[in-house]
Amino acid sequence: MLPPAIFVMGPTAAGKTDLAIEVSKYFSVEIISVDSGLVYRGMDIGTSKPSAENLKQYPHHLVSIIDPSDNYSAGSFRKDSLALMSRITANGKIPLLVGGSMLYFKSLEEGLADLPAADREIRVRLKNEISRFGLSYVHSRLMKIDPTSAQRIHVNDFQRLQRAIEVYEITGKSITELTKDGHFITPYHIIKIILSPFDRRILHQRIAERYHLMIRNNFVSEVELLFARDDCHRDLPSIRSVGYRQAWSYLLGEYDRNIFIDRAIIATRQMAKRQITWLRSQSDGAWFNSGVDLPVEIVVQYLRKNLKK
Repeated sequence: MLPPAIFVMGPTAAGKTDLAIEVSKYFSVEIISVDSGLVYRGMDIGTSKPSAENLKQYPHHLVSIIDPSDNYSAGSFRKDSLALMSRITANGKIPLLVGGSMLYFKSLEEGLADLPAADREIRVRLKNEISRFGLSYVHSRLMKIDPTSAQRIHVNDFQRLQRAIEVYEITGKSITELTKDGHFITPYHIIKIILSPFDRRILHQRIAERYHLMIRNNFVSEVELLFARDDCHRDLPSIRSVGYRQAWSYLLGEYDRNIFIDRAIIATRQMAKRQITWLRSQSDGAWFNSGVDLPVEIVVQYLRKNLKK
C-alpha cells in the first residue's frame, strides 16, 4: 500500500495557502511549497509569500531557499521534494504539497526526461539571434523543429523557447521526442485537491485586488532592491516571473506606473487561465469552490474519506 501525499493545486489567488494551513490543523502533515517564485529570498511581496508569522507557526519547505540570481529548475524541485516527502513519510506524517507551479507538480508525478545541461555558447548565440530577428522568428524555427512544443510555448516565452531550441541543437532531438518515454510513477497515493473560484469574474477581481495590495505594500521598492544589484537582470527566471517583469520594465522607463500595473494584472489573469487549463486535464483531481469562503469542512471530509483508502 502506497503512503499518502496531498496535492493542493489551483490558480493564483484561489486561496491555496490558506487552505493548506487549515488542513494542517486537522491532519499530521508537513507543508511543501510548489511555487517557482517562493523559492527566492527577498522576493516576498510580489510572490505573496506567507507571512513570517505564518511560516513560523506553519513551516513550509522550499521557501526562500535560493538567491534571485540563481536558477531553480523543475528537476531541482523534483529531487528536493521527493527527498522531503521520503523523510516526512518516515516520520509518520503526510506530505502536503501546495502551490500553483503546474510544471513542478507534473515533474513530481511523472518525472523528467534526462535532458542535457545548458550550453552557454548556444544560449548566447540564441539570445543574439532573438535580439536581431525577434522572438517570432525564433518561434517559427521551433515550429519546424518541434511543432508540438511550439504550440505549447508562447511566442513571447523567451526562456522556454531558448531551452527547446538549445536541447535540439545539443541532441539532434526535440524535447517532445526526448520526453515521450519519460513517464515516472511517484511512489505515493496522491490525493489531488483543486481549489478555485468557479466564477471566473471572482478570480479576476481577486487578482486585481491582490496586485493593488502588493503595490500598497511597497512591491516596487522590493523590485528596486533587485534592480540595483549587479547580478540581477531581466532575463533571469526570477525577474521574468509575472509581476516582476512588468515592474522591471517600469523601472527601465518603458511605460508608466498605471500601464505597468494594468499589464501585470492582465499577465496574472493569463497565467491563471493557463493554470486552469492544465488543471482541467487532471481527471483524478477533486474540484472545490473557493468563490465565497474556503471550503475547509468539505475538503477535510473528503481527505478523511480518501486517506483511508
